Amino acid sequence: MPISDIPILSMLRTRMQWRQERQRLLAENVANADTPNYRAHDLAPPDFDRVLRSAAISLARTETGHIARLGVPARHSPRMPIATMSARARQPVSREDEMLKLAGNQTHYEAVTSLSTHSLALLKTALGKS
Repeated sequence: MPISDIPILSMLRTRMQWRQERQRLLAENVANADTPNYRAHDLAPPDFDRVLRSAAISLARTETGHIARLGVPARHSPRMPIATMSARARQPVSREDEMLKLAGNQTHYEAVTSLSTHSLALLKTALGKS
């Protein structure tokens, strides 16, 4: 199985690419803040629901000693929080708002990078290649 087929790594890669593109757009907004009639641009967040549904975790009681599900659904679909986006796309540019978005985007990018690094380190450890 190629490493790119692992759902969490695929989602992290997609999120990093999205953050990079958003950083480019936000920097463009700041650079053009004084340009007459320039409107701010932003990206809609990626939709991970389809991937999360396909990677849902099944719980099974295979031994009598296992704890039974106490009213918990048989399928659990984990949800990842996605930062909310401003609906102000295509509005006049506020340099302060765009700088705040840039800072927040950078923080989120660093978090995703850290998660990717740790996920790959866990895979190396599992393969005995630490």
